[in-house]
Amino acid sequence: MSSALTGLFRHPIVQAPMAGGVSVPRLAAAVAEAGGLGFLAAGYKTADGLYQEIKQLRGLTALPFGVNLFMPQPEYADPAAVEVYAHQLAGEATWYETELGDPDSGRDDGYDAKLAVLLDNPVPAASFHFGIPSSEVLESLRRAGTFTLVTATTPEEALAVQYAGADAVIAQGVEAGGHQGTHRDLPEQDGSGLGLLSLVAQIRETVTIPIVAAGGIMRGSQIAAVLAAGASAAQLGTAFLATHESGAHDVHKQALTNPLYVRTELTRAFSGRPARGLVNRFLREHGPYAPAAYPEVHHLTAPLRKAAAKAKDAQGMALWAGQGHRMARELPAGQLVEILAAELDAARTALSGTVDPR
Repeated sequence: MSSALTGLFRHPIVQAPMAGGVSVPRLAAAVAEAGGLGFLAAGYKTADGLYQEIKQLRGLTALPFGVNLFMPQPEYADPAAVEVYAHQLAGEATWYETELGDPDSGRDDGYDAKLAVLLDNPVPAASFHFGIPSSEVLESLRRAGTFTLVTATTPEEALAVQYAGADAVIAQGVEAGGHQGTHRDLPEQDGSGLGLLSLVAQIRETVTIPIVAAGGIMRGSQIAAVLAAGASAAQLGTAFLATHESGAHDVHKQALTNPLYVRTELTRAFSGRPARGLVNRFLREHGPYAPAAYPEVHHLTAPLRKAAAKAKDAQGMALWAGQGHRMARELPAGQLVEILAAELDAARTALSGTVDPR
């Protein structure tokens, strides 16, 4: 199984699927061509939009790549809490001269239709966030020749991933930028996530399937660390956010290393689910009051985020970023993969060197 994973890339470097227009075909292709594993993000796209991006990516590279899907979410949000939050955001709508979105715009992100795309047009790898696909779905993808990965944030979740029949688990540490891939959204557990090295070590002692480590990784030396802890590869998101091929807004890219943004925080302010981003005005003002309501809050704030981006107002945007954001390098994606691989080799050499007893 581990060889099936490592056979997808020359370097143990996976470009994280970042939804919202960041993980575009040109980024995934550049990573693949440099020896990593590029990913497309199906989240928030239509099934046809996903199909077109897969087709475009295949026109850019013949090398393996992956596609990430969001799992449908259970209906547990409190409509009254969402309504209260909408009233709180009324001033934002006035400020950005837009309307709030409809919180009831859909819960499943077109999961079945996108899954059908992957079964009709098999891709080398598919990963899943916010839960675990059924064993039948995982087996169908395996028969189609697709290697499957599922995100887990605890050893217990990783064990459930293995039990369901996934080929590998993505161990996502609390350092990771963007949404935490918890299988159940429990507000009482906010802020209790495990750090990546501890998580990888615990998952390694819990499951036998390969592990891909994700969360705050920005340098080749960190990749060496997670490989030493038991991972087969490392997944990097924020590191690729600033690359030339990334589809991220220029304001978002610049904010990663802007001294104005000194820290990140897990927040429900923009989507109703815990996600790590740079602390800006919107996060400070609304984060403490945002309800556990995904994707209702995501739909509600979508027009605000779009208007803020159009106005190039970083204080109203969802600036997703991991804890290592200040280490971002604005480079072509292929060059970044090459540098990370060289750093990894150097770290491995240093670790294998003889220690001077003096």
